[in-house]
Amino acid sequence: MKYTTCFRPAIAALIFAGLSGNAISAQGERVQPKQLIVDKSLPQMQLKTNEAVARDYATFWNTGNETLARDALAANFVDKTPPEGRKQAYDKLMEHGIDALVAIGGDGTLTGARIFAQEFNYPIVGLPGTIDNDLYGTDITIGYDTALNTIMECVDKIRDTATSHDRLFFIEVMGRDAGFLALNGAIASGAEAAIIPEISMEKDQLAEMIETGFRKSKNSSIVLVAESEVTGGAMGVAERVKKEYPQFDVRVSILGHLQRGGSPTAQDRILATRMGVAAVDALLDDQRNVMMGIQNDEIVYVPFSKAIKNDKPINRDLLNTLRISSI
Repeated sequence: MKYTTCFRPAIAALIFAGLSGNAISAQGERVQPKQLIVDKSLPQMQLKTNEAVARDYATFWNTGNETLARDALAANFVDKTPPEGRKQAYDKLMEHGIDALVAIGGDGTLTGARIFAQEFNYPIVGLPGTIDNDLYGTDITIGYDTALNTIMECVDKIRDTATSHDRLFFIEVMGRDAGFLALNGAIASGAEAAIIPEISMEKDQLAEMIETGFRKSKNSSIVLVAESEVTGGAMGVAERVKKEYPQFDVRVSILGHLQRGGSPTAQDRILATRMGVAAVDALLDDQRNVMMGIQNDEIVYVPFSKAIKNDKPINRDLLNTLRISSI
């Protein structure tokens, strides 16, 4: 058993005490090393302490008792041992003769792909598959157009109710910290406004929207709200309106997972096919750790690090487009 001396000095005496006298029976449940490699230049007491720490940590791996790990390791310890799941995945890839991977997903998927590729020196390229459209380096992601069309269809149906009952509807759409679905969904569906996280951090969108009198020329209003802690989501915005602007008859609709399903649009099918072909070509050209992106209708390679870490900016010209079109 190999180990390094990375343990809490404050508990060293306690661990050592556990190796002597009547406390040895408690230590009998600890893993016994088949081979012990030690630094013989250390004092004997230090060696015994280090052995106790190593046995604690080894027993944690066998039993899952996290208390042993916390006791054995220093507060600033970082375990860089690859999780068992990733090692199993690599072994299966080797077993089946799979030479490379194409990872399809958002920033979480690409982050995992990047880590896996680095740990095992394995060729991986990525495709941007997320309805949020928030990956840097590509104009559009796979699934975004389909979700946008779903939002448009849902808002069209909700408008019938909003118009007949003279109500203010807040419709929550997905996107996390990105407002692409809310902003473009509002434009496509003819909504009166969109509340998005990119702008919420700069100004009070709700107050501005109310103060500009956005309902003067219409007997109903629909506002799309991006789900986000920054915006407060549709429920948060609606509660605020009820308190601060009680003259409005407010309703909330959360589209939820409706946005994730359905038959893909023609644009998404074409985009996915183009990027899939490009991914195979990239692997054949010995590319790795890159995401397929599309810029100005051309396929580009975007390093995982940039796609994941950089924030994709919103097109602020579209905010003015929405404002003018809602008059």
